Amino acid sequence: MPRSGRSGKPGNASGQAVLVGIDTGGTFTDLVALIGNEIRVHKVLSTPDDPARAVVAGIREMLAGVTPTMVTYSTTVATNALLEGKGARVALFTNAGLADLIEIGRQNRDDLYALAPSRPAPLVDRSLRFEVEERTLFDGRIIRPLTRAAIARAVRAARRSRAGAFAVCLLHCYANPRSEAALARALAPLGLPLSVSHRILPEYREYERLSTTVVNAYVAPRMVSHLEHLERLLSPARLRVMQSNGVAVGAEATRREPVRTILSGPAAGVIGAAALVRTLGVDRFITFDMGGTSTDVSLFDRREHIRTLSYPAGYAVRTPVVDIHTVGAGGGSLATVDAGGSLRVGPESAGADPGPACYGRGEAPTVTDADLVAGRLAAANFLGGRMKLFPERAARAIGRLGRALKLDALATARGVIRVVNANMERAIRVITIERGFDPRDFALMAFGGAGPMHACELALDLGIRCIVMPRNPGLLCAWGALGSPLGREYSITIREAAPVFARLCRRARPLIDRATRELAAEGARPGRIRYELWADMRYRGQSYELAVPLTPRFIADFHAAHRRTFGHNAPDAPVEVVNLRLRASSGERAPAPAHIAKSRGRPSAISRIAALVGDRQRTIPVYSRDDLGAGLRMAGPCLIVELSTTAYVAPGFTLRVDDYGNLHLESAR
Repeated sequence: MPRSGRSGKPGNASGQAVLVGIDTGGTFTDLVALIGNEIRVHKVLSTPDDPARAVVAGIREMLAGVTPTMVTYSTTVATNALLEGKGARVALFTNAGLADLIEIGRQNRDDLYALAPSRPAPLVDRSLRFEVEERTLFDGRIIRPLTRAAIARAVRAARRSRAGAFAVCLLHCYANPRSEAALARALAPLGLPLSVSHRILPEYREYERLSTTVVNAYVAPRMVSHLEHLERLLSPARLRVMQSNGVAVGAEATRREPVRTILSGPAAGVIGAAALVRTLGVDRFITFDMGGTSTDVSLFDRREHIRTLSYPAGYAVRTPVVDIHTVGAGGGSLATVDAGGSLRVGPESAGADPGPACYGRGEAPTVTDADLVAGRLAAANFLGGRMKLFPERAARAIGRLGRALKLDALATARGVIRVVNANMERAIRVITIERGFDPRDFALMAFGGAGPMHACELALDLGIRCIVMPRNPGLLCAWGALGSPLGREYSITIREAAPVFARLCRRARPLIDRATRELAAEGARPGRIRYELWADMRYRGQSYELAVPLTPRFIADFHAAHRRTFGHNAPDAPVEVVNLRLRASSGERAPAPAHIAKSRGRPSAISRIAALVGDRQRTIPVYSRDDLGAGLRMAGPCLIVELSTTAYVAPGFTLRVDDYGNLHLESAR
C-alpha cells in the first residue's frame, strides 16, 4: 500500500486515524472509510480467485494515496472453502471407537418428507481418522491415560497422512483437557494448522464439538494463507476480521479459529443496521440484505438475536452466530426453466464472473437483467454512472427465457421478479412466523445492492407497512464492519443442577479475566469493555437449552422464554444451567451518522424511465438520492438512484427522508 506523510506511518498528513470497513461479496466488494469526520464510500467488482486483489484495489481507489490505520474485514473465504468443498485434507485424532462419529452424526432430518434424504460427505476420509487409546469421564476423571507410546503412534500416523491440517477431539476433554493438550503438543512441531476441540469449543455434546473442530481444520489453511497475504499487502495497517457473532478480532486470533467467520459478511450487515437504531427511531425490524449472490434476513427485536448452532453446507458448527437465514436469491441469481416447464430462480448465481448478461460478459438471464428490463434499474446511473451496463444484452437474455415460457420479455421479467420475491418471502417467514413472531409487527430494513429494488413488493406480500432504507444501503455491511466492536465470546460447560446466581457469577470470573487480558492486548481500554453473561438453561431431564441473560432473575426469565418459544412452561419444575457464556466487547470506534441538509421542496427528476408498475408499463420519474433533503415527503411510483443501489418506490407508498438521510416508506394499505 502507498504511504502518506514523511514518517511513513499509517494515516493521513494531519495524523488522523483512517479506519476502513470492507465487505467482500460474491459480486461486489464494498468499502467505507472514516477519515476524521469525513466518510468515503466505494464499490469494486470482487475477484473470487483472490479476494485480496479487490480489497487492495478498492482501498487505493477510495483513499488515493492515504494509508489506512485500521482495516476491519468481513470475508467469505472460509464460507466459500466449505461450500465449494475446497478445504484442506484433514487428519482427525479421536478416541478408540469414535472414528466414525463424524459420519454418524445426529439422527435429525431437515426434510421430514424426503424419501431419500441425503447428507453431505464427511470432511475427513475414513483413512485419515486415527484412534488413540484414552478415556476421560464426564466429570474429568481419566480412567485410561494417554501413554507415550500412543502419542508416538499418533505422530507417526500424522507424518504419513500427507494431511494439510490436524483436528484433535477426545471425549469429555471440556471437563479435563489434559490428554488433548498432550496430543496437541506432540503434533505442533509438524508445523501444520492444528485445531484442538477444548480450545475451540469447551462444551459437552461430542458430535457438535467434533464437527466444529473438523470444520475449523478444514478451512484453516486457506484462511491462514489468505490473511497472511492480505496483511502483507495492507502493511502497515492493522487488520481485524469480522466474526459471525458481530464482533471483530485480530487476524492472529482469526487464523487460529477461522470457523468463527463462517457468517462474517451477513453478520456485518446486521451490526450495521443495529448501529443505526438510535437515529432511526425504529428498534424492531427485519433486516433484508439482498446482494449479488444471496439474500440474508435476520430479526432485530431491540437487539440482534444470537444462536449457537448452525449448519453451513450441512455441517454442524457450534459457535455463536447472528441468527441469519440465507437463501440463494440475489441480483446474480440465474433464471431457468425446469423440466416441468416452470420458471426457477436461483440458487445458482452468475457471480462476479461472468456476472449478469447486462454486465457485458455473461449470457444467462439473471434477476438483475429482469430488473433492468422491467425498468427497476436505470442503466445510466448504475454505480453512480461508473459502470457501464448493456440493456440490449439483458433484453436478449430475458427474451430467450421468455420464448421458452411462451411469454414476452416484459412478462418474463415480471415473472422472474415475482419468483425471486417469493423465495425471499419464505426466508423471512422462517425467522418470523416459524419462531413465533408476526412480521407485521416489524419494519423491513432493506439494504444490499438489490434489496431496495424489491423491498416494496416484498413488504406488501408480508403485510409489512413500514420500510427503512438507510443511507448507502448497498454498503451497509461495510459500514457494519467499520463500526463493529472489538470482542470475544467464550463458553464453559458446568451442568449446574441447583443454580444460584452468586455461584454462577463466581464460576464465570475466569472467563471475564481472560476476555479482559485478550481484549486489552488488542488495544481495548479495560474500563470500556462491556460484559454480558448468559446461561444455557433447561428443565432437568430435557435435551435442549434456551439462552437467557444471567441476571438475579434468570430463572424467571427462563420460564418466560420457554413459554414464548414453545407455548408452555413449568414454573415448579427444577431447572439446570448447562453452559455459561460470556460476550465481551469494546465498541469505541463506532462512527455516528451525520445530519443532512433540510429539504427545499420536491427535487427535480434527473430523468424519466419506462418501468413495470404492477402488471403494466408506466413512465415514472428518477431522482438522485443526493437531492433528497431532510423532511422531504413524496409518493411513489419513482426510482431513487445512488452509488450503491437503486430503490423502487411502488405506488401506494409515501417516502419520507429523516434528518440522517434514511428513507422511510409507509404503505397506505
